[in-house]
Amino acid sequence: MKNIFLLTTLLLAAGFAQAQQLSQSVRGIVRDEVSRSPLTGVSVLLIQPEGAPHKGAMTNTDGEFVIAGVPTGRHSFRLTMVGYEDQLLSNVVITGGKEVILEVVMSESAEMLNEVVVTADRADDKGRTNNELALASGRSFNVEDTKRYAGSLGDPSRMAAGFAGVASGNDARNDIVVRGNSPTGMLWQLEGLNIPNPNHFGSYFATGGPVSMLNNNVLSKSDFLTGAFPAQYGDALSAVFDLRMREGNNRKHEFMGQIGFNGFEIGAEGPFSRNSKASFLLNYRYSTLGVFKALGIRFGTGTSVPDYQDLNFKLSVPAGRKGKFALFGITGSSDVQFLGNETDTTLVDLYGSENTNTRVRYGTSIAGASYEHTLSQRTNLRLALGASITKEKFSGDSISIVTREAFPAAESRYDTRKYSAAVSLRHKFSARASLYSGISTDLLNFDLYHKTVHRGGTIDSVRVDEKGQLSALTQAYTQLRYRMAGRLTATAGLHFQHLSLNGKAALEPRAGIRYSFGRGQAIGGSYGLHSQTQNIYTYFINTPTASGMVRTNRDLDFTRSQHFVLSYENRLSEHLLLKIEPYVQMICRVPVEQRASSFSLLNTGALFGPADKDSLVNEGSGKNLGIELTLERYFNDGYYFLATASLFDSKYKGSDRVERNTAFNTRYIANVLGGKEIKIARTNVLSFNVRSTLVGGRYFTPLDLEASRLRGQAVYRESEAFSERQKPYFRTDLRFSYRWEMGKSTMEFALDLQNVTAHKNIFQQTYNPRTNAIAYQYGQGFFPVPYFRATF
Repeated sequence: MKNIFLLTTLLLAAGFAQAQQLSQSVRGIVRDEVSRSPLTGVSVLLIQPEGAPHKGAMTNTDGEFVIAGVPTGRHSFRLTMVGYEDQLLSNVVITGGKEVILEVVMSESAEMLNEVVVTADRADDKGRTNNELALASGRSFNVEDTKRYAGSLGDPSRMAAGFAGVASGNDARNDIVVRGNSPTGMLWQLEGLNIPNPNHFGSYFATGGPVSMLNNNVLSKSDFLTGAFPAQYGDALSAVFDLRMREGNNRKHEFMGQIGFNGFEIGAEGPFSRNSKASFLLNYRYSTLGVFKALGIRFGTGTSVPDYQDLNFKLSVPAGRKGKFALFGITGSSDVQFLGNETDTTLVDLYGSENTNTRVRYGTSIAGASYEHTLSQRTNLRLALGASITKEKFSGDSISIVTREAFPAAESRYDTRKYSAAVSLRHKFSARASLYSGISTDLLNFDLYHKTVHRGGTIDSVRVDEKGQLSALTQAYTQLRYRMAGRLTATAGLHFQHLSLNGKAALEPRAGIRYSFGRGQAIGGSYGLHSQTQNIYTYFINTPTASGMVRTNRDLDFTRSQHFVLSYENRLSEHLLLKIEPYVQMICRVPVEQRASSFSLLNTGALFGPADKDSLVNEGSGKNLGIELTLERYFNDGYYFLATASLFDSKYKGSDRVERNTAFNTRYIANVLGGKEIKIARTNVLSFNVRSTLVGGRYFTPLDLEASRLRGQAVYRESEAFSERQKPYFRTDLRFSYRWEMGKSTMEFALDLQNVTAHKNIFQQTYNPRTNAIAYQYGQGFFPVPYFRATF
């Protein structure tokens, strides 16, 4: 009877809680877009149905506001201030388990009318990038996008694969191909600092990996740029991820627990003390793949189980009314081994092989400190210092196809230490004109070693053995933005970079223009010359000569690319946007071999290992041209959708001067994704999300089967490089979730169904010496991923 009474009481309490309208506080800070100075007197209004009582607040002298008692669910807020463009924040998710803290910037109106506020085009969260100089080929994303898009698994890279012109490298990793460029052309930035590959099992020679170290629970609104970047970004050819970490709650302690594909997670945030405005934010994660294997869920690693863990953190400390100090970082480690004699050939294995042993261990640590100070109402200064360490260790064996005995085949060690400093200055001359300038330097210390072993482990060939060299990449930029009559915006700037290793330097012009007309329409264009250093490993590859080893790559110049982008936008309705962008990229000074061959560094970057090519010269070229279409309905009335289509052609020339398809020329990409939310019992939400992707087949170099049989290893017809094509890639992902509001806490249950149709996509073509035949490896099959999250 006692248990029955207790159960009845709990059910009645739960029913009573559901019958009530749950609420939460919404607070934040509003700053000027350029100077970042706090704005006093901004009206922040909660948009409610007609007839409902008004609810809102005004910002104080520190630019802060608080709106108490906001009902849980999705809500929109309008911010207004005389002399500034209205800001609309749409569909902000309010939950009982976490207080909402908004950081908003407002643009001063270019037309100063007496006591009249000029209203800007829709300023939805995704409608503007954090970087106001990006006039084309840029968009923002937030934490909700990384969780909501089916197949994203909380990973920014996998989420970005749904954008126009972007394709996933393959199912095994989150590398992304942007407009036909190699994934190595990507730049990662965190809080204004250039950072190394932020992925578990993230090879030093790539920009992606199987699992992201970036925890989406700590990310704030961030930018993704795909071409003709503003002048502040350098040493990149294809795309930029400019990531920001949010600040922890500085008024109350909050906690989070989560389990899913990315791991077991726990998080905490809050103030240092009751009277302190300083805050901390911590998130720790440990891999769950061992649990998934025990449940019979296969994830593409055969019988092996990868192991990884990471920690993300940020500490924020106000320094008076005009300054702020922050300490932030990411650290993680990962390891796995694939043993050929333990391989189950009936299972999907995207990384191992039955004829090799592979043992790898990775470690990455990134830490930074920043100080931001508002020098005046028009000027902002920011200083950032950082350090990063990457460690990568590999050993491999070849296995005899007769005796199944293992012989050493290769050994590698790639350790780097980078020390970074960046200073930026933003100054607003007037509502129309602003100047952005900065300088940064990255000092790189490295220990690189790689050898291959031949003839049953008896002959060593050391390709690279370099330790202790210090190389500095120094960059500087300045860019002016001018806004005319509120409709025309133009930017012009310069970027400079210098590599101390060999004295190479580049001066790069950047420019953009955008004109708004009619009701929500705009045309524009951007141009940029962009340069990128070669991977530091490439500079130190040894060339054997009669007099000893010579580093014939040390004097390589930057690879350079000119980006031309046009843009047309049409706001078809308040929540529906059409965007069309044609583009051309002309790439030159690409490293190729001195002898006539089809090799080009433009085709590297989608694998774990380096391209061991010596005697390279900057005489190759490439060209990417295409057009992208985006039709996006922002979330409203319980649903959203995003449809993108890209047609493009990606070509290159090696030292043989023959024009060929690049390894990333799929010719077309199409994505359709969307979702629907249904309210249950007033406060709970049931969600359905879907994403379908169709990508043209990649070109590949055919195997020479007879030569492979004679040598006992894969031999390719290099003269026919990238002449044959795989079948198109197709995949559909589904996501179902249920969010349950429980007063001061929130629980969310979800199930991701990846590749729900179990479509067999070709991963790669290989040669199997045991069977003396060409073998095809296929990508990830059907993969269910359960997910649970609680905030309180």
